[in-house]
Amino acid sequence: MHSFSQRLPVDWLRVHLAADATHYLFPTLVQRLTHRPETPLQWRCRQLLTVTTGEQIWGLLDVLPDTFDKIPETLDTPSKKDIVNRIDQAVTVREWMERTDADAGS
Repeated sequence: MHSFSQRLPVDWLRVHLAADATHYLFPTLVQRLTHRPETPLQWRCRQLLTVTTGEQIWGLLDVLPDTFDKIPETLDTPSKKDIVNRIDQAVTVREWMERTDADAGS
């Protein structure tokens, strides 16, 4: 609706995400698009996703603050630190896609 720049196509998510896994979303910074004043303020979030291979990968997602606020808080501080550490160790969505595409071509 707002043409946010950081998002994965829904069809890609349906194919590659592990449906029964828990995925995580952490707000990282406030995104204001001064060159597009009609676009509302958004939060750029880092996400930790588990894909169908069982690997965890990370990417970015732009979210409206009101939408993010509706997600229930379920993690304590040590769990949040663990998730951030896992994000820091994970490959990016792009790296995983490139590797997966290369493996499919072999």
